Amino acid sequence: MEDEHVSGNSPSSTSPSQPTVGPVGSSVIPIVNKLQDIFAQLGNASTIDLPQVAVVGSQSSGKSSVLEALVGRDFLPRGSDICTRRPLVLQLVHFPARPDPPAGESNEWGEFLHLPGLRFYDFSDIRREIQAETDREAGGNKGVSDKQIRLKIFSPKVLNITLVDLPGITKVPVGDQPKDIESRIRTMILSYIKHGTCIILAVSPANADLSNSDALQMARVADPDGSRTIGVITKLDIMDKGTDARNFLLGNVIPLKLGYIGVINRSQQDINFNRSIKDALANEEIFFRQQPVYHGLSHCCGIPQLAKKLNQILIKHIKTVLPGLKSRINSQLVSVAKEHAAYGDVVDSKAGQGVKLLNILTKYCEAFTSMIEGKNNELSTTELSGGARIYYIFQSIFVKCLEDVDPCSDITDEDIRMAIQNATGPKSALFVPDVPFEVLVRRQIGRLLDPSLQCAKFIYDELMKMSHHCLANELHRYPILKKYMDEIIGNFLREGLEPAETMITHLIEMEMDYINTSHPKFIGGSNAVEIAQQQVNASRLAVSVPKVEGLDNGKLQTSEKLSKSSIKKFGANGIVHDQTAGVRPLADSDRPGSTGASGSNWGFSTIFGVSESRSAAKPSSSNRPYSVPSHDVDHSLSMIQLPEPPIVLKPSEIHSEQEILEISITRLLLKSYYDIVRKNVEDTVPKAIMHFLVNHIKRELHNVCIRKLYRENLFEEMLREPDDVAARRKKIRETLRVLQQAYRTLDELPLEAETVEKAYSFDTDSTGLPRVPGLSSSFYSMPNGYNTPQTASLKNPKFRRSAQSGEQPSPLFPNSDTTVDA
Repeated sequence: MEDEHVSGNSPSSTSPSQPTVGPVGSSVIPIVNKLQDIFAQLGNASTIDLPQVAVVGSQSSGKSSVLEALVGRDFLPRGSDICTRRPLVLQLVHFPARPDPPAGESNEWGEFLHLPGLRFYDFSDIRREIQAETDREAGGNKGVSDKQIRLKIFSPKVLNITLVDLPGITKVPVGDQPKDIESRIRTMILSYIKHGTCIILAVSPANADLSNSDALQMARVADPDGSRTIGVITKLDIMDKGTDARNFLLGNVIPLKLGYIGVINRSQQDINFNRSIKDALANEEIFFRQQPVYHGLSHCCGIPQLAKKLNQILIKHIKTVLPGLKSRINSQLVSVAKEHAAYGDVVDSKAGQGVKLLNILTKYCEAFTSMIEGKNNELSTTELSGGARIYYIFQSIFVKCLEDVDPCSDITDEDIRMAIQNATGPKSALFVPDVPFEVLVRRQIGRLLDPSLQCAKFIYDELMKMSHHCLANELHRYPILKKYMDEIIGNFLREGLEPAETMITHLIEMEMDYINTSHPKFIGGSNAVEIAQQQVNASRLAVSVPKVEGLDNGKLQTSEKLSKSSIKKFGANGIVHDQTAGVRPLADSDRPGSTGASGSNWGFSTIFGVSESRSAAKPSSSNRPYSVPSHDVDHSLSMIQLPEPPIVLKPSEIHSEQEILEISITRLLLKSYYDIVRKNVEDTVPKAIMHFLVNHIKRELHNVCIRKLYRENLFEEMLREPDDVAARRKKIRETLRVLQQAYRTLDELPLEAETVEKAYSFDTDSTGLPRVPGLSSSFYSMPNGYNTPQTASLKNPKFRRSAQSGEQPSPLFPNSDTTVDA
């Protein structure tokens, strides 16, 4: 590569067929770093997951040493207890070396996002700033916080990599740490590594059992198949004698698709004696060369290989997720822009406030009308809404309820029989009277009033719900205006409900006041009699009771004799028609209603024959001696005493055939006319509700709102926003700005990403990674029999030619004799 190749040392540097490009990742990784800086402005509110590498490990597992080795400088807080107490987002940016940097500056520096424009050329100052910023947020007594620290390091000695150093997993709380410190740290780590865009760098010490590694355990939770986890095994130099990590590095213990890298950390003694990173890297190379067990594993040994692997994997990962990332940012940009437009701008002038209020009222009334008519833009596909609910109430609730009602269900045969007998008065009717039918049918028609009024109330409730749903998002910004509108619209709806209920009441009363038996669909009397007769005959045949012989004839003869002997035929002028004596005038004692010697009236004394014998012996009552008292006759006969009539009189329980027929006729007439009235009510009640309530609201709502709300003295009060809405608008505006900036940044990516993809083969060793001068290149050759997924890159011809051409001097060391092309 142009920036990292040494002239003359590699054929690829002078070959005309090789494209001239920057170091690996010079296009895509800086763009992602820029996106991370952009979204960092939103803090935890950002919902966009960007590609990054998260460093996970237990406390004192060597995470900080690995990061410092990748940078080549000491800059992280160190100690024997917990050091990383806030997530540190570390962006390594390859920056070409300047031949003559200005005085007081160097080719390596750091920048903090919370201190924009300030460069730290002294890496000890970077360490102090990290410690101070950690203490400001998490306290000075071992507290932990999930708020990020973002550090960007520019150097010609690094590859473009973005890492997140997370707090180490600890077991026992110390200092100001809460009792649940372990679960809190695990939750914080999972919040990073659970996303598919995150590469997990699981750091585990070699002097501990790998199967008990906290880092690998956490990685397996977030990445069960191990497709985005890189294992880093530290402290290989302090393993027990006779043990090694070869099986770990080859993935024979816990397989990972991205493999393992073994590294040597600086010991605490090295740190105390200020041993440089350069010396530590040289010592690492010597260690792996002197250990025969690691020969042939150069692809997975050493910090330089870790840097190369991270760079390559991160580039591949970024290119994989970028299309989806761009789509998510675009989708979120559209959503946030729509929400920002809904919030609008703040208006201070009276004229502007008046225009805004008028627009809100007009838009509200249009939305209300559209919702009723089913023309609103946001039609629901999950439930009925708006006018469809009104139609459902009319047809599926009101009409269906009336259809299911049987008009005769609450009227018994005894009720009809009682009404008929009460209507006949003191005589028996020759035909079925009209009065019982009219009384009963009016009572049934009156039952239609309650469901009709209830239907109007249901429609009123639906209109109230619609008024609350209309423009809900926009009116949420103005709670005072919404309160005024709810009050005015509620009163207006109640004013429309009153005439609707009055009209419904009049409709039912009209039906009750005039029973139109001439209606063409009414069954009529003759048809009812015919149908009722057929029903009675059918029921008589269906239920036939056998009769006892002689019983009915005996009863009939007895009744005939009784009627002949006890009933005399009276003329109009008081003449008795007698077969033996002919026609004679009635005596006073024989006249109905007179008080004779027997004390009986209505001619019932003739049942016993007393009147006939008395007439023969004494033709005239005037011939009787005056001295004979009349009560002597009473003693000679048994006196008949009538029972007192009860307070409540009811006919006998036995129905005659005539009564059964009359009841059946009345039921037919009642049901026929009720059906006519029910259909009229089903048609006229919805019309009354629509006219007096629904359509009245549609016609007059806008005028009412303007008349009662468009007042200049109320503009400022009604358009006043609560503090949370103003804060939300500000936040939405900031989010929109960030998303727009991110979208513009991604627009720079496609051409450069295509160039990177065509210009580089990740199977080559042309990255110019550091190697210790003087080491034989045989260390980097692979013996047969050790082919692993991580060794595929070594089979590339370009790699072999580069490896055979000689050692490439390291660009990582500031005192190196190597010159890096700009």
